[in-house]
Amino acid sequence: MIFDTKSTVAPPLLLILSFSPSTWAACKAEYSSYAFNAADVLNDLWYDPSTGRWQDLWWQSANMISTLANFASLDWDNYFPIANHFFETTLVAAPQSNNGTFINDYYDDEGWWAMAWLRVYDLTQNSTYLDAAKEIFVDMQTGENATCGGHWWSKDYDDNVAIGNELYLAVAASLANRVPDQKSTYQDIAMKEYDWFISAGLINSNNTINDGLDLSTCEPGGIVWSYNQAAILGALIEMYRLTSNSTYLDTASSIAHGTIDHLTDAGGILTDFGDPGPMDLTTSQFKGVFARNLGYLQSVAPDDAYIIFLQKNADAIWSKARQEDGRIGAAWQGPYFNASAPSQSSALDCLVAATAVSD
Repeated sequence: MIFDTKSTVAPPLLLILSFSPSTWAACKAEYSSYAFNAADVLNDLWYDPSTGRWQDLWWQSANMISTLANFASLDWDNYFPIANHFFETTLVAAPQSNNGTFINDYYDDEGWWAMAWLRVYDLTQNSTYLDAAKEIFVDMQTGENATCGGHWWSKDYDDNVAIGNELYLAVAASLANRVPDQKSTYQDIAMKEYDWFISAGLINSNNTINDGLDLSTCEPGGIVWSYNQAAILGALIEMYRLTSNSTYLDTASSIAHGTIDHLTDAGGILTDFGDPGPMDLTTSQFKGVFARNLGYLQSVAPDDAYIIFLQKNADAIWSKARQEDGRIGAAWQGPYFNASAPSQSSALDCLVAATAVSD
């Protein structure tokens, strides 16, 4: 269903990313102008309204919805009407291009879509988006009880990876915070998943998260990707909101600092060191997810280190990774190369988060 919120929906009072317009200063305004430009390029070059996707990509397009929602939360008057067009179009067109559903063979893909619609629900308070997330989560529950515990990555039932478990936790906790009449059901799922995640040993001695488990030994291993450090931050924030237990924020802080300490180059720029390169349409999406979730963490557990990190990375994106026509490449420290919808939206995530945390 297409619905019109231009005149009937008031700006949300409580958003994970929020600001008072009176607090805008030159720095915030500058980052916002960068974000406007990056978003226009993303949408003009790569969005297809007939499929509701950017560059015909699936889970990456879900992340782009989340990014646009966050930007709209920062500039309701100027950007919400633009973003709302993409919300409405994608909600209808994307499933039509995928056998009429947001469900597929990958549970993490479903998690990205559920989180995207929850972000849009927070922005608009339109229950259509909440219902979409709830419907997706019903299918996600069929991935429980993986080998070694936790949640399966796909319906091949042959991989148990961090990202799938992080998103399962994030969606369950988010629904518990937004669906009062089913709160206990979602909370029980979230608590069980959190307890398993902590006990599985996926958080290593650097306070970063390994990619997954070896099913033959149940030992953690694999590349330490930036997006694995990202999704868990959002999940832990939702667990804190659900329980008021600050331990969840302490864990989020340790992971955030572990990422800043171990996944940045000498100039402090976020880098997926395990990527053999050149970054492809999958890995180009990763870094922005971390910037986005670090922005969420700053809103509930402020830390000057997060502001410095986000501003430094946003500055590098604009001065070193961008070419004159507005396309932004995947390496934030530069040089520019081979922009794509994921590299553009990943950079946009960082620009939006820098806008949110700046004065």
